[in-house]
Amino acid sequence: MNFLINLKEIKDYFLKKENIYYFVLIVIIFLLDRYSKFIIINSFSERTYYINKYLNLDLIWNIGIGFGFLSTDSSLFYNLVTVTVGIVIIFLLYVFAQSERIDKFIYSIIIGGALGNFFDRLVFKAVPDFIDLNYNNFHWFTFNVADIFITIGISIFVIRSFFIKN
Repeated sequence: MNFLINLKEIKDYFLKKENIYYFVLIVIIFLLDRYSKFIIINSFSERTYYINKYLNLDLIWNIGIGFGFLSTDSSLFYNLVTVTVGIVIIFLLYVFAQSERIDKFIYSIIIGGALGNFFDRLVFKAVPDFIDLNYNNFHWFTFNVADIFITIGISIFVIRSFFIKN
């Protein structure tokens, strides 16, 4: 019975009015990511769309983690990474619940992006990346909208942690 009370307390805490705004932010980021990927997946095959000399849209399917690191054909490794990503998202939700207002905003940005990529890992067994930034012959790792939000959230978190005193 004590376990059920704790679940009710957790549910009540997550559904506080203050937290609803952050959950809406998570959903908006998730939907922006889904929409961008929907457009790219349904509009591109194996071609590259050149926007300008610095930016291309080029659909690739990433089976690794961020920016294609640890890509492998091993389904066991892929599934292990996917489960790990799911556990990290659950952990971030827990940390989110314990956080102050500005930290909730930061975690919302990260969680929204992470959920977008996690969804792709479950549904497509790969993450569609399509934003290709380049300068001359140097190309940055191809990424997507979810990656942008994850990177922004982590950057704000690092700056806040190391450079801004509470």
